[in-house]
Amino acid sequence: MDYTPVSSGVIHSRPPKLLDQVRQQICVRHYSRRTEQAYVGWIRRFILANGKRHPIEMGSDEVAAFLSALATEGNVAASTQNQAQAALLFLYREVLGVQLPWMESVVRAKRPKRLPVVLSVDEVGCLFAAMPEGTTAMMVRLLYGSGMRLMECLRLRVKDVDFARAGICVRSGKGNKDRRVPLPLSLSGPLQRQRARVLLLHASDLAAGRGRVHLPHALARKYPNADREPGWQYLFPSSKVSRDPRTGRCGRHHVSEEALQRAVKRARQQVGILKPATCHTLRHSFATHLLDAGCDIRTLQELLGHKDVATTQLYTHVLGRGAGGLLSPLDRLPASPPAVPAAQDEAHSPEIGVKRATP
Repeated sequence: MDYTPVSSGVIHSRPPKLLDQVRQQICVRHYSRRTEQAYVGWIRRFILANGKRHPIEMGSDEVAAFLSALATEGNVAASTQNQAQAALLFLYREVLGVQLPWMESVVRAKRPKRLPVVLSVDEVGCLFAAMPEGTTAMMVRLLYGSGMRLMECLRLRVKDVDFARAGICVRSGKGNKDRRVPLPLSLSGPLQRQRARVLLLHASDLAAGRGRVHLPHALARKYPNADREPGWQYLFPSSKVSRDPRTGRCGRHHVSEEALQRAVKRARQQVGILKPATCHTLRHSFATHLLDAGCDIRTLQELLGHKDVATTQLYTHVLGRGAGGLLSPLDRLPASPPAVPAAQDEAHSPEIGVKRATP
């Protein structure tokens, strides 16, 4: 908090700036760093679009006009407009304490219903074969073998992998929920060697006076030395030491997601896969291939961490068949259809014979 002297000699506290208030409220609710960046960006864009007026001087009309312009002029996707609306509603409700009425005048971007991109088993094998052996290739295989999201994989800690039970505990996934996913047996050995390398690296960092890792929420305050323990270290740490933007302390963060995204894109182009496959495509492929192998929908829902089973049922459409195994009627036709006899005139039909004269 800033302090400024006045002419009377008394020091008064200066209230924090608006965007700093937004950041404080986001931290209170334990929102992610990415949510903070997105919300602050949209609020700043909203203020600039209205001539740098303070949001308290504006209301539903300005918010509705801004959101409508995103759809009509900006031609943004529906998810982008929804994110902007969530940021502005958070600003007014949680920071400014203003309840905005439901904005019926907002032009909403229509959200298309699209099926996810899914790779076949052969395409997944070709994708893996094009990647050079190493940590990045192991992480990409882990995405497909466990069905984790990209950031869930990157944020794994050493203690989250249970080799005895062949499982991985995903902490604070989407919706701030924990769940368990399978540990592929083929990756058990490589992951154990990765854990050994992490522990050696952590010991080296401790000797250099570092070795502290970011802990979620208030665990660092509740357990002052937990951030130095081996179990809390990232399973896939960065090769460089960086500074935490919130605490200002130097430490070792997890690897960047760009490394995996580039590796998947490069391998996809190398083997000539025309589908726009990404790291998240491996999660879609995981779900589709499990359903194809006979996995029930409720088990798959738990593995993917879906709140509603209707979200998981999307992959039954990806398979291209319903519960009865529908087959196109075109595919039911015989390969060699029987010859159709030519049409004959009734008067010259051999079965009838020559017409007799009428007596």
